[in-house]
This record gives sequence, C-alpha cells and structure tokens, in this order.
Amino acid sequence: MSDIANDIQDLVDNNTVVLFMKGTKEMPQCGFSSRVAGVLNFMGVDYADVNVLASDEMRQGIKDFTDWPTVPQLYVKGEFLGGCDIVTEMVLNAELDTYFTDNGIGFDKDAADKIREANA
Repeated sequence: MSDIANDIQDLVDNNTVVLFMKGTKEMPQCGFSSRVAGVLNFMGVDYADVNVLASDEMRQGIKDFTDWPTVPQLYVKGEFLGGCDIVTEMVLNAELDTYFTDNGIGFDKDAADKIREANA
C-alpha cells in the first residue's frame, strides 16, 4: 500500500466520521463539499474533515482508495457511504438517521427532520 493509502486508511480507522472534501467544514471550497459539510454541521455530527485541496497526492489518493471519482467522500466507522448525491438522498429518506443511530453516532434528529421538511 502506498504512503497516501496508508495515511487515508489511518484517517478512516481513527475517526468515527470523516469527510474528505474540498476545503474545510468551516470553509468549503465547492458546492458539493459545502452541501455535505452543511448537512453534517446542521445535524450536529462530530466529524473530522480532510481538505483534499491541500495535497494533490491526497486529492488523487482518496479517489484511488475508494475507486470513486469524485469528492466529497463520507466515511462512518470505516465504511464508505458515498458522495454528495448519496448522502443527500440518505438524509432526505432518513436512511442516514438510521445509519447514525445503528452505529452510535450522535446527531440532532430535529435538525435532520427540518432538512427533510425544507426539501419536501
């Protein structure tokens, strides 16, 4: 395994929830990253953010690691959940609520319900 793949594996293994994104959770650098970070922030999820723009090696490495061509990428308890479209769908159909609950991830259920209400 390459050094960057080892670094990514360590990040995934050592963070309960980690979002590989363009920018940071405080300052996203693209709309898709902003959407996922915004949802996680609004729902009060405690997560690590990894700015793939800080390193070309990380930017390509995360795509190779998952064999997934786009960023952002969300991992929960070591499992790759998906990118912006998948996470958005999971929020809107409450699948993410169930996933977080089943895996002991703290989140604000009322905030999740507000997201669904705003998108109904």
